[in-house]
Amino acid sequence: MALRLLYVVNDLGFFFSHRIGLAQAARDSGYEVHVAAPASSLATEVRGRGLGFHEVGMTRAAWRAWEDACVPWKLLRLYRRLRPGLVHHVSLRPVLYGGLASRLAGSPAAVNALTGLGHAFSDMGALARLRRSVLEAGLRLALGHRNSRAILQNPEDVDALAGAGVLRRSRAVLIRGSGVDMNRFRPSPEPGGTPLVVLASRMLWQKGVGEFVEAARRLKREGVQARFALVGDTYAANPSAISTEVLAGWEREGAVEWWKFRDDMPEVFRQSAVACLPTYYGEGVPKVLIEAAASARPIVATDWPGCREIVREGENGLLIPPRDPVALVVALRQILDAPRERERLGRRGREIAVEGFAEDLVIRRTLEVYNDLLQGR
Repeated sequence: MALRLLYVVNDLGFFFSHRIGLAQAARDSGYEVHVAAPASSLATEVRGRGLGFHEVGMTRAAWRAWEDACVPWKLLRLYRRLRPGLVHHVSLRPVLYGGLASRLAGSPAAVNALTGLGHAFSDMGALARLRRSVLEAGLRLALGHRNSRAILQNPEDVDALAGAGVLRRSRAVLIRGSGVDMNRFRPSPEPGGTPLVVLASRMLWQKGVGEFVEAARRLKREGVQARFALVGDTYAANPSAISTEVLAGWEREGAVEWWKFRDDMPEVFRQSAVACLPTYYGEGVPKVLIEAAASARPIVATDWPGCREIVREGENGLLIPPRDPVALVVALRQILDAPRERERLGRRGREIAVEGFAEDLVIRRTLEVYNDLLQGR
């Protein structure tokens, strides 16, 4: 009988963009794969891939977390009914709720994958510090399953959780990112015409969107011939969300173009000359930067946990201090003024992506973690 594997996520869209390849690989290797998530039109697609689906309501809004008070008990009932041999919780909220439920249910093995530590760990405000202390207490319980591993995407997150006494280092596994399909994101020649600089992300202040817009203004005032595009929707559930009114105002001003959400990122990068992410958010490894590197586009990003994993200073891009629009102007101008240098940086970025961030590498490493847990190692 196939061993039952259950993924717990709080957004099926995220599951399809970041984990569907892993789930299918697990299915193909002999697991009976199930997914627990909030209701979504994508549930039909989950079932169409030969995976079981179980609806579990869960909010993503930090300020509505009280609505999730019963989620651990819903998951506990699901675990006791489904009896998975292995549960894999993906992102902070499923890790908190599912980690507790897996311990109460006596699940044989658990994987807790944190895709970055998020707003509470990157904001230095008093409220964020209070939330962080509450989260740390919850994570101590969630990550305490005796036969479990916590997958983190950068070494700074491992150090932060281990240093706070939240996680034993012996239970930590470093897997850099969720992987990118190198056949889907491929190198292409930079298009002719005015160079396009792209920031693709959720529209949050902590992603450095404000600094990007200010840099675009300054470069245009200095006469630099370039276009600047924001690609992504705002996300009202996050305290750092930028309103649609502000985003539309920037576009009317002419500082940037706002392309909103795009599901054709390979085409976005084919149209671009430079990828930029001046983030100071609690990142894991930003998938969009791996996609940009795989597409052979040079990158300007902050010298920040997660970004440093994929961007190597002077090799495939430039790293700047966070919250520094002046440094961002200098770095973008340096790259925009040097087409041949962009080509060299992009070529090296493709090599880095293939060598360390391809989806098949991440899948293979994650399946090894499953094997180790199931064999009691």
